[in-house]
Amino acid sequence: MTSTTTGTARTALVTGGSRGIGAATALRLAREGVDVALTYVQDEAAATAVVEEIRSYGRRGIALRVDSADPEAVPAAVRGAADALGRLDILVNNAGIGVLGPIGALTPADVDRVLAVNVRAVFLACRAAAEVLEDGGRIVSVGTALSRYAGGSGATLYAMSKSALAGLTKPLARELGPRGITVNLVQPGPVDTDLNPADGPFAAGQRSATALDRFGTTDEVASLIAYLAGAGAAFITGTEVTVDGGHAA
Repeated sequence: MTSTTTGTARTALVTGGSRGIGAATALRLAREGVDVALTYVQDEAAATAVVEEIRSYGRRGIALRVDSADPEAVPAAVRGAADALGRLDILVNNAGIGVLGPIGALTPADVDRVLAVNVRAVFLACRAAAEVLEDGGRIVSVGTALSRYAGGSGATLYAMSKSALAGLTKPLARELGPRGITVNLVQPGPVDTDLNPADGPFAAGQRSATALDRFGTTDEVASLIAYLAGAGAAFITGTEVTVDGGHAA
């Protein structure tokens, strides 16, 4: 991955970077020569471990404690990452939550929390990033294949919240395009994480819904995000890229 300025390392902020897809993305970017800031909300030990591994690759790494439901904290984290790293080239909107269940069981508090984290926080992060991103920068958000093909009941709130990211991605790509900034949305299918393990109680149905009859790995999703964040994807913007093992096929 090359720098937009000769001799200057590219920098990234990965929200929700202490575990799962976020941690894999932070580490993949670091291996490709990017200095990485990440946010976490609870598990400081896990965030610290990711930062230490980032540094083991010779890159700068910092962890910022951020509750994405706080509308002040998210833009502050974007500005804080840019200040700490000296610039910002890449924003990965990965932090998200899922509340699943029959629509009648979902409370107004559930709706507010999910929309605050999965929609409002992404919008506010993008708004802050638009002010500080270097020309030629990258914004990559992480959605879900469930917004394209649910395959079952119980995902109404989660899928609705993630579907909003497509509506954000396309017009923002138009708005930031004159500066060479690309904006894209990655739609993962079932991925083996601690929150949704490939050997968990709900895994069999998810696995059989894919064409490959398996879960994806966090590294497989991270490789796509890193590609979209790199120089080779400079002509890809305003689009959704699915990495779901054929879940929506």
